Parts: sequence; structure tokens; C-alpha cells
Amino acid sequence: MTTLATLSAAPRPDPTARLEALLKPFDRDDAPGLSVLVLRAGKPLFARGYGLADLETRVPCSTNTNFRLASVSKQFTAMAILMLVERNQLALDETLTDIFPEFPAYGRAITVRQLLTHTSGLMDYEDKVSAGTALPVLDQDVLRILMRQEGTYFPPGTQYHYSNSGYALLALIVEQRSGQTFAHFLERHIFAPLKMTGTLAYEEGLRAVPHRAFGHSSAAGGFMRTDQSLTSSVLGDGGIYSSVVDLAKWDAALYTSRLVSRKMLQQAFTPAVVTNKPERSYGFGWYLGEYRGLRAIWHSGETRGFRTRLSRFPEKRFTVILLANRSDIVLEGLSLRIVDLALFSDAE
Repeated sequence: MTTLATLSAAPRPDPTARLEALLKPFDRDDAPGLSVLVLRAGKPLFARGYGLADLETRVPCSTNTNFRLASVSKQFTAMAILMLVERNQLALDETLTDIFPEFPAYGRAITVRQLLTHTSGLMDYEDKVSAGTALPVLDQDVLRILMRQEGTYFPPGTQYHYSNSGYALLALIVEQRSGQTFAHFLERHIFAPLKMTGTLAYEEGLRAVPHRAFGHSSAAGGFMRTDQSLTSSVLGDGGIYSSVVDLAKWDAALYTSRLVSRKMLQQAFTPAVVTNKPERSYGFGWYLGEYRGLRAIWHSGETRGFRTRLSRFPEKRFTVILLANRSDIVLEGLSLRIVDLALFSDAE
């Protein structure tokens, strides 16, 4: 006889077949694709690459393929800042003019904390790049652009406005206070200690991206390579490449004090400001909210030819990592559908 006890002791259904069915449309040998990793309690529940990392060479996507993370990079920039704060090399309430004395007077009211939380009001550098610019824009160029401005969109600290400008300046602050390039600081203090061997802040001509995915956009019934743009070389807001395998190591580290103390790390996951969507807050490099009663911590990235998303549900020690090298895919809905199938028994 089946009892409540035997029912409750029954093994959880394996969601692999349902996840395979969900992701089957991307299982193509003639289109760019994505890499998927689902983690439960630190262990892979589902891991697979779909489609091609590069249409020209027809190399398939795998779990070791490195994608441009776009704005998922911001959590690494934020971590670098927290590491400097914990080492007493920086304070969250220092201002831009404390760090860059030549910065215009309006920088006296902008703090490191406001850069982290998108409340600085800084002008969007993408809108201020000089017409006719042909060379790739770098983080240092962002500083120069902002130094030519006369003010901010609003008084610093009074509103939320998502700011790539702020995160480019944060990368420069890391350089200013550490005495190392941003890419070297990340490699030495985050990627190497966590054995994220394929992950790097990509500087063209200085180091190649191993197992690289190239970005693609849909065009004329197919896809065309759209891998780099004028602003793709800005590192602090979106210039990191990584794989789902390496990001699993990053996810594991966020449950520990390997990089910073738990008290310091908690600041990144504490709501600092409500975003333009009332159900979402922002911490330091992370969006914060809820999904089906679970605390949700995530960030998405979107750039020329790439879409990325890393979603964490710490109460269940459950993480979904999606990295795509095609611009025609909406990862938020796909990520949440994976959560439904893998975590909730009532999902169909």
C-alpha cells in the first residue's frame, strides 16, 4: 500500500528529459547556439552545449566554450572593488575627485557606492562618443569622455539609472588603487585562485580567448557574425569572457569567504536601490528579487551578438547559467522555465 511516508520518500523525478525537450530547438548544426549549466547543491544537474560557437569554422558550443559575458561582467568588477575595500585600499564613500583629482567638480558628489548601485547619474558614455570615432573605446576613454561633461542626469544618489559609465570607472578605480591593470587584478586575485582557467578580461592583441564563441545576429533568414562593436573593448562594464564550467567555480566561491569575508560579500547581495522595475532591487553588481517565493539573485548581459544570464537561488543552492552567441534569444524566460522544470514538481 502506498502511504504518505513512501510518497514523501520517493526520489525526485529526473528533469533531464524535460530540459532536453525545452532546449531541443537550439540543437542545430547550422546556427549559433548556447551553453547551459544547471547546478543543484554545487553539482551539475544538467550541462550541455548547443549549436555552433563559430559559424565560419563550424566549431560546436560546449560547456568549455568561452562567451563574452557582457553585463554579467559587472559582478566581477564589483567583487574587485569589495576586495580593495576589505584590504583598506578603498572606501565605498570616497568620491570621484578623491580618486581622480582632475575630475570635474561634479564628481565631488559621486561616490564609489553610487557607481556600484547605478545611482551616480553619470552620462551614458555610449551616447557621448565622438562622431567618426574608429578606434575601439577603452575604459580610459570613458573617463576622458565623462571629464568633458558638465554634470549628471540627476543629483547623485537620488535615482536609479543603469550605468555602464559607472562600471567602466570602477575598473579604473581598481587600477588606480591596486597599481595593477584591471585585467591583471582579476586574473591574479579572482580567476587564478578559483582555477577559472579559461576566463579573462579580453584585451585584443594581448591575449587570445581560448575556446572562443563568436557573436552572431539574425539576418536575411540566417545569421551573420556581429562579434565586436566600438565599445566592446571597455572592460569594467562587460569585457569578460567565460564558460559555464568556469562560472560554476565562481558560483561556488560565492557561498564561501574565499575572496572576501561573508560580511563584505553580503553587501553585494543586499538591496541598495529599487530599480525601474519595482519588484527588482540592485545590490553591487547583482539584481535582487523573488521568484515563486524563492530569493533570486541574478544578472543578465546583452551585447552585439551575445546574450548571457546567471541566476542564483541560494535558499535551494540552485543556479542556472546560460551563455548564448546569438542575439535572437530571450534568456530570462528560458532561465525561469528551467527553474520551473527542475525545482517545482507542479511544472509540466
